[in-house]
Amino acid sequence: MVKVSVVIPVYNVEKYLRDCLDTIVNQTLEDIEIICVNDGSTDKSLDILNEYASKDERMRVISQENGGHAVATNVGMTYATGEYLFLMDSDDILKLNALEDTYSIAKDKDVDFVLFKAINYDDEKDEYYEAENYSMNKIARIVKDNIFSYEDLGDAIFDITVTPWSKLYNRSFIEENNITFPEGLVFDDNVFFWKVLFSAKRIYFYKEFLFTRRWYSTSSTTKGDLRFIDSIAVFNLVWDVFREFNLFEKYKKILYDKKVFLANMRFDRIKEEYREAYFSAMKDDFTKILYDDVLYQDFISILSPKYQKLYEQVLISTSAEEFIASRKVYAMLNTISWKLSAPLRNIKQDITRAKNKI
Repeated sequence: MVKVSVVIPVYNVEKYLRDCLDTIVNQTLEDIEIICVNDGSTDKSLDILNEYASKDERMRVISQENGGHAVATNVGMTYATGEYLFLMDSDDILKLNALEDTYSIAKDKDVDFVLFKAINYDDEKDEYYEAENYSMNKIARIVKDNIFSYEDLGDAIFDITVTPWSKLYNRSFIEENNITFPEGLVFDDNVFFWKVLFSAKRIYFYKEFLFTRRWYSTSSTTKGDLRFIDSIAVFNLVWDVFREFNLFEKYKKILYDKKVFLANMRFDRIKEEYREAYFSAMKDDFTKILYDDVLYQDFISILSPKYQKLYEQVLISTSAEEFIASRKVYAMLNTISWKLSAPLRNIKQDITRAKNKI
């Protein structure tokens, strides 16, 4: 049995694919298999894969009609035979010692998965930058050098990055828990992550930057096309995972707030030509909560005030344009209220300063 199976779904990434493959075939851990799933690429990606496979017998290329990231990754995992599993993105970069280091840790500490840090790279600006969502310094402070599970983290579970490529998984753990990606949706890694996290009993955080996340305007998670609508369905699936593990009640306050926050964030980021379609899907989703009397009463009573207002604005608006206008009016009224209360705040500050001088 090989030590690590690397699964790489590939779709139209000829510009970045060589960078990715170079960091895999040159890993210091040589006992690996590399399973590349060409997901119906129409550029030269397949030619590049075949070129590398002809030079490295550890690489296997599987071609299929385009089915999306989840389908390609699920297919790749069925071919994996390694003791451990690493899921690579075909436009990113892995540090050359990453698999050797994480494999040694996983074996030594007998964990379900090893978590590690990533750095961001802006391809268009040629700049590297650190971000808390990939550095996870809060998690590092909590777990220190200990083996942990989600039960040790409390609300900090939401501070772990959901990305599959920031983890080395015990393949038996993944298979025994029947964990796969939901197919046909963008942002599918959210559902995979929560199932992995709640199923894992032993996790270790290796506090090193081993992965470079490449950002560019045409990637599936940044270009703001119609597939952003998938994020609404994905978050509902995340709710289902929390219910499956009997954790929904414990975390519902955060889940409620996140539902409204993330829906609005995607609305702001989607391209203008798709905004109306997204708004319609968001309103339909929010209306389903309204029609569920029990859920609605719970939802509206727990939701933070600012998100409750956003939720209501979605429901009463008849179009994306009206929703945008409603948010602007609300923001303006808040600003006016803040300015009107400023003299009172200044008086209180003056009184406090005077008391401190006495």
